[in-house]
Amino acid sequence: MPNSYINFTLSISLMRKIKALGVLFFLGCTSVLSGCATGPVLQVSAPAPNGIRVNQLGYNPWAQKLAVVPAGAATKFRVVKTDSQEVVFGGDLSPTKTWAEAQDAVRLADFSPLRAPGNYRLVVDGQPAGPDFTVRVGAYDDLNTAAIRAFYFNRASTALPESTAGVYQRPAGHADTQVKIHSSAASSGRPAGSLIAAPKGWYDAGDYNKYIVNSGISTYTLLAAYESFPAYFKQQHLNIPESGNGVPDLLNEVKWNLDWMLAMQDPNDGGVYHKLTSQRFSAFAMPATDTAERYVVMKTTAAALDFAAVMATASRVYGAYETVYPGLSARMLTAAKNAWAWAQANPRVFYKQPTDIHTGEYSDSEVADEFAWAAAELYITTRDDRYYLAMDAPRVTIDVPSWAVVKSLAWVSLARHINALTPAADKKLIHSRLNELAAGLVAKKAASAYGVSLVASDFEWGSNGNAMNQAFMLLAAYQLDHDAEYVRAAQSLLDYVLGRNPLDYSFVSGFGRKFPQHLHHRPSGADGIAGSLPGFLAGGANAGQQDKCSGYSSRLPARSYVDDECSFASNEVAINWNAPLVYVTAGLQVLAP
Repeated sequence: MPNSYINFTLSISLMRKIKALGVLFFLGCTSVLSGCATGPVLQVSAPAPNGIRVNQLGYNPWAQKLAVVPAGAATKFRVVKTDSQEVVFGGDLSPTKTWAEAQDAVRLADFSPLRAPGNYRLVVDGQPAGPDFTVRVGAYDDLNTAAIRAFYFNRASTALPESTAGVYQRPAGHADTQVKIHSSAASSGRPAGSLIAAPKGWYDAGDYNKYIVNSGISTYTLLAAYESFPAYFKQQHLNIPESGNGVPDLLNEVKWNLDWMLAMQDPNDGGVYHKLTSQRFSAFAMPATDTAERYVVMKTTAAALDFAAVMATASRVYGAYETVYPGLSARMLTAAKNAWAWAQANPRVFYKQPTDIHTGEYSDSEVADEFAWAAAELYITTRDDRYYLAMDAPRVTIDVPSWAVVKSLAWVSLARHINALTPAADKKLIHSRLNELAAGLVAKKAASAYGVSLVASDFEWGSNGNAMNQAFMLLAAYQLDHDAEYVRAAQSLLDYVLGRNPLDYSFVSGFGRKFPQHLHHRPSGADGIAGSLPGFLAGGANAGQQDKCSGYSSRLPARSYVDDECSFASNEVAINWNAPLVYVTAGLQVLAP
């Protein structure tokens, strides 16, 4: 998230509208395609502390199915049908363990062999009955659709009509056709104060600015989802303005941001502006009412390399749709090469916030990972061995990716295209890197009382994004080497963000039994509609609690969350958190170990 939010002093509490309590009303909306979620969306009061926790959306039949049960005298559990109370499965609870991150003593119930579709409840003697859950094919289809449509709801430079946005319709804001060149971005061809057009793109997060570095990993992850699961996305209909044009809707949505990214490249030298922004964060107002001047700020090495990687990836994806987008693939590849050349000539131009700009920085002074990622994507797309050599693969390690650390994306793409690589590529190294990371995550899951690979250090800004990026890497490793434990560990991470957590929250707005109602998200906070727009993944528990909101109930890492518009540290949204949610919810539908 924009790290200068820590200094954001606007009193959100003075602007917060009164929202409905207890039940989220969708004002007659019945479909996620018209602006709201389908499925079990009613908000009800929270269960008693330390209740049984499950994935509130349910499970595909083939999935591993775990529930967290408070520690007690009972050693066995049973699963019953919710309508008849017929016992359909039973088993032993795991030994008691305490999850230090939440100071929670729990047991795990594993009911994975239960595959028959239906509605069920988990029962443990001495405990209140667990919440209902479902087993069904397509358990996450609606969620995947909504997670992509969240990007549509965050589009800049366009109105959202009722026909595609339902109750969340709004007029256009931030046309970005008259954007000023900031002094930090000035060049002889584009002096300070001159105007350029850079429309479209997605609002980055809860604010109305657009950042190339965060668009980098976000846009790539969506393209990676399409490359990994094309059949899944080809049959999906999102009800966006481009629907029905012969291109999968995921790619239609991604193109909205790619068009903006292309406009952020200086055609005179190939450099890429770091961000498009107002001078300060806006108030909590709708896009059309925010009329502050907008600027492109500074060219940076990180922005150029993230841009190069994304455009090289997009070039190979959109090449299949030349008849709809003639010349686009070639244009993207040329743009990628030009940005790469600029970065080669300017390898240490790091972002420094100008004194008159007070929005998110996304500064990054370590760009070896960006060089590796861009080189890998250019190599895969062009099959030019010089790019693979420039990657210097033996020196590139692997970890869970984030906007600032993107080297692992190189390994993900190399793995996905491993059968099409030239002899220059070290295929054994590709296997070993992915398995090294995945095996480590599986080991963390095995040691965890909650059965997840999250540890204390993961509960930082965007911890739910960390969870989804861990799952993303696990599914990428599974597609390479088909270790079923990788899919099970990914499933547990999705279970965590959908309710199997100490707070009993499904962290995706509009989905589950208990979900965020007061996201730190300007359109959600200013639209006059109770609750938040659906399909957005909240940042999640953050031990730093940088916003200093008053509603936190605990300092424990896994309990440091408050559903309050005030909480930019735990309850904001961001495109780089929603993107792996899209990947994971598609992957767990397609990959049945």
